[in-house]
Amino acid sequence: MGIRSWSSIFVLLSLFGIGQSYIEYDGWINVELLHSLNADKPETFTYRANISIPSLNTGLSNIVQNPMSSEDLKNLKDLAANNGFYRLKAIVEYPNGLRRTFTTANKACGLLSVLLNDELWIAIDGNGYVNGITSTLSASGDEIYDCSSYDFSTFTISEFSTDILIKHTELAPVPDTASFIQKIEREREARDRGEVKDNRGFFGKYWIYIVPVVILLFVSGATNPDQQQK
Repeated sequence: MGIRSWSSIFVLLSLFGIGQSYIEYDGWINVELLHSLNADKPETFTYRANISIPSLNTGLSNIVQNPMSSEDLKNLKDLAANNGFYRLKAIVEYPNGLRRTFTTANKACGLLSVLLNDELWIAIDGNGYVNGITSTLSASGDEIYDCSSYDFSTFTISEFSTDILIKHTELAPVPDTASFIQKIEREREARDRGEVKDNRGFFGKYWIYIVPVVILLFVSGATNPDQQQK
């Protein structure tokens, strides 16, 4: 069993910039990785790895991966030869027992071309819940995406090498439009019941009708200058 322990890559991103970000209450999550290798049974997933993240704030992680069996490797090479997709299923488990599943995919030939080196991005919101998991290929410049002209029959690597990257997302404050609309509605109801006296002047009450008429007259005059000169 191959072990890639305590990945120290910790990426902090914001929707409006990059900077430090922490969740209010630190916690842990566990992620079980399953992969689909059989082109004839695309909905069949088998165990690949287990990821434990003991602290969401620090982003340190521990991943334990199983090397592929000879049959698994053959299936992956068959996927690549048929220009198929390598699919991952990530099952997230929280301390409260809640579980949530995410799926992601890459071209199988692309994964073989980078020698099974991939990256798993885990996006976490401010409450410590995962809102997205994406698998990407480690950029090496050797990736290929059209498998038809490549021969992977001699490919023998069976162990994945994976970096875990934690992405903390921050949302901008949301305007309290509901309270504003309720306030306007209460004022309107009060006026309808006569509880609020409208002390506005003539223009304040009827400007919504006056302004369009003035604009119409102005536009009409501007489009007929010859008629004004007569």
